[in-house]
Amino acid sequence: MPPLAPRPPAEGPTPLFGAYGIVKRFGDFRANDGIDLEIRAGEIHALLGENGAGKSTLMKILYGLLEPTEGVVTHRGDIVRLSNPEAARALGIGMVFQHFSLCENLTVAENIALVMPRGLNRRTLSARIAEVGATYGLHLDPGRPVWSLSAGERQRIEIIRCLLQDPRLVILDEPTSVLTPGEAEGLFTVLERLRDEGRALLYISHRLDEVRRLCSRATILRGGRVVGACDPREETARSLAAMMVGVQVGEVKPPAEVPAGPERLVLRDLALPAPGLHGTALRDVSLSVRGGEIVGIAGIAGNGQAELFDALSGEALAPEPGMVRLDRVESGRLGITARRRNGAGFVPEERNGHAAAPTLSLSDNAILSRHATAALSRFGVLRRAAAKSLAEAVTSAFDVRKAGPDPAAGTLSGGNLQKYLMGREILAEPGILVVNQPTWGVDALAAAHIRQALLDLAGRGAAVLVISQDLDELFEIAGRIAVLHAGHLSPAVPAAETSRETLGLLMGGAAPAQSATVAGTPEPAREPAHAH
Repeated sequence: MPPLAPRPPAEGPTPLFGAYGIVKRFGDFRANDGIDLEIRAGEIHALLGENGAGKSTLMKILYGLLEPTEGVVTHRGDIVRLSNPEAARALGIGMVFQHFSLCENLTVAENIALVMPRGLNRRTLSARIAEVGATYGLHLDPGRPVWSLSAGERQRIEIIRCLLQDPRLVILDEPTSVLTPGEAEGLFTVLERLRDEGRALLYISHRLDEVRRLCSRATILRGGRVVGACDPREETARSLAAMMVGVQVGEVKPPAEVPAGPERLVLRDLALPAPGLHGTALRDVSLSVRGGEIVGIAGIAGNGQAELFDALSGEALAPEPGMVRLDRVESGRLGITARRRNGAGFVPEERNGHAAAPTLSLSDNAILSRHATAALSRFGVLRRAAAKSLAEAVTSAFDVRKAGPDPAAGTLSGGNLQKYLMGREILAEPGILVVNQPTWGVDALAAAHIRQALLDLAGRGAAVLVISQDLDELFEIAGRIAVLHAGHLSPAVPAAETSRETLGLLMGGAAPAQSATVAGTPEPAREPAHAH
């Protein structure tokens, strides 16, 4: 344990929790470098920063998952040691993680019981779940298995699990990343109620309009250090993004109008069975994407996005060759290498393990996807120098920050690895590009770079299909948007002729005609979403 130091004097009321002089080293690297943070009761406090800024490390220290190398954490002015999550929870610190830690085959009550004191009987626990759900509008059936729940319902489990421990501080990491607009509004109501009860909330999000709406204070990290603080309500999304990355984030601009090209990606009545117990079957999916356009597919996670991507990339073969046509070639029964040779590129959602092998170097990862299309082998022998040149071209063109000339992919931050993976495909100049969650967990500057690259690729005549849970992203770059729900794809409509509300209803399962009637006219233009 690091030596304890006296808490520095603070002005005003003693904060509920404080972190002072926090340093966390991993070898020679300082993930946190002298961070001070004070969190007061009755406030929603934003912790902002670009990828690799040190937010996750600080969050883990406050929740007891890591101990600081230097510095102290205080509770009501007294120095405390958070040696593990149990110690943090005992002091009233709860956390709602971005990625749900739920067991699919267990019920709601069984998942919550895993973190509750032993000896609590099932009936008492179910009653407490119902009581908390009624109090905060988080209604759940304790007996339902998790696999049958929507993403929004799963998040309710995480929140109830946290609230049952009566936390005084709740840490939320990207809490709206898998929610529909309607579900997000419901979450905001819950958070504002928790604030009004005198609890403190530490809110981490790349969606800066949410931060401006909810938070009264923000601490900005860059390079592991605190570089500023502000009242987000007095800022714009663009000014907050500029504080985070240190430069003004430029607007994403579509290229000059490109004439509609031929149909390059066509799906005709694509149907596939669910790949497993918790997978989603695809049902009569039809879509066409022309050269020069970006078509977006919205939807809540778990509604068939992964299955659709696999069917497009060749990781899952269609029953009939003509169900998937790439540049007029019937490709439904072709594998991924054959589809790449026909000019298609693919970037899956999962960065580590699917899009990249984390233990392999960047040049080896270039070989994995480009071996058949970039002359990286000759007579069966790998051309290492050519692979390294390709990796360097990608890192230069997409500003990939890395330690060393050819590091392992797993050593890059999430945002930098995403830029590398996108650049690896885009620099190949594919005629067709399919991307699943292109800016997932990526900071504002990197997101703007990626989105601009997609627009530019379409401007050069490529057909681009973007699967994304970020509606702001789709409205910014897509000419047409469809919604995938329970394996069924709605018709793609012009983005200018729909709204977030209409898409949100479709994401929740409403029929297209019903969603249009309920939602009414499209909403007015919003601030560009690249800073969200």
